[in-house]
Amino acid sequence: MGKMKLTDSQMTEIYERNVKSVYRLCFSYLKNTADTEDVVQETFVKAFTKNVVFENENHEKGWLILTAGNLCKDLLAHWWRKNSNLDDYDSLQSKAKFEVDDTLTLILQLPAKYKSVIYLYYYEGYSTVEISEMLKKKKSTICSLLARGREILKERLGENDVK
Repeated sequence: MGKMKLTDSQMTEIYERNVKSVYRLCFSYLKNTADTEDVVQETFVKAFTKNVVFENENHEKGWLILTAGNLCKDLLAHWWRKNSNLDDYDSLQSKAKFEVDDTLTLILQLPAKYKSVIYLYYYEGYSTVEISEMLKKKKSTICSLLARGREILKERLGENDVK
């Protein structure tokens, strides 16, 4: 059985349902608006040109988040990116399309393996089971990454009550 081509209205619905989450995740990796917008666009173009068939909205969001994360990692790994100077982070915050609070600022500074899990859990509201399915990692690994990420945040916040 061949894949069904998505209609314009279906693509619009998928985009509107997921663009904010994909944007926030990309910004958490890339920390600048221009690269973030490029990767968000590339993520949706990839989904629509490959005619990915989503089983449900969770599968749809998981695929988009996983794809966006991988595209961000690819961009960050590019040789020129490692040697470039990012603008002052404070100036980047003013260009963000969502509010960056003090806690999110600290989360954005975490290593990628903690950043993604903490972000998906606290800012997107996913359970550890859902995150493990999205990132294709064991639930125990997700729990460990959450625990270690919280410890790092506690140290940086100087508080004993990060949950």
